[in-house]
Amino acid sequence: MFREELFAGSGPITVWINSPGGDCIAASQIYTMLMDYKDDVTVKIDGVAASAASVIAMAGTEVLMAPTALMMIHNPATLAYGDYTDMQKAIEMLDEVKESIINAYEIKTSQSRAKLSHLMDSETWMNAKKAVELGFADGILEDEKSVTDIPAYAFSGKAAEAALLNKITAKAKTAPKAEMESASEVQEEICGRSVDMLKEQLNTIKNFI
Repeated sequence: MFREELFAGSGPITVWINSPGGDCIAASQIYTMLMDYKDDVTVKIDGVAASAASVIAMAGTEVLMAPTALMMIHNPATLAYGDYTDMQKAIEMLDEVKESIINAYEIKTSQSRAKLSHLMDSETWMNAKKAVELGFADGILEDEKSVTDIPAYAFSGKAAEAALLNKITAKAKTAPKAEMESASEVQEEICGRSVDMLKEQLNTIKNFI
């Protein structure tokens, strides 16, 4: 359906993206179709281009992001079942998928493969200005009536999660155990909730990010 609509006409086109991502093979197909399109392709990200959607964005002749938009890149994921040989095959497959995704990022950004791999390992979120600095985007969509300077930032979702878990664990270890009757009471003393409960809630929040 996408191919039929894309090649139904000719001339410059604009592709608006607001997507959390999805299947990397489908993204590869859409990316390839846009790269194969003969005229200019302007990609405008008005919400989020995350995961596989960020790969599609790389096909733009020009990539523009709204000041409020975000882009996220991370390692590919899959489900696997079986013994250690099946797990090893799954790991090798994911390695190849990651290399194919880096190909698209490298062509657009001219960043080194090592740096792109590190950004994917860290599950990196970028605002518009940071995406431009790193080469993932070419510019920021501006309202000519009011132009403001936007600070650049990027953060690692995994690093933030690990830091919060470390703080929770450290708090549990330093609680006054002598005043408690049991280890469970020590956990309940921290903000009225157990460490396990806090970790469970953190994981729940992570699933909706």
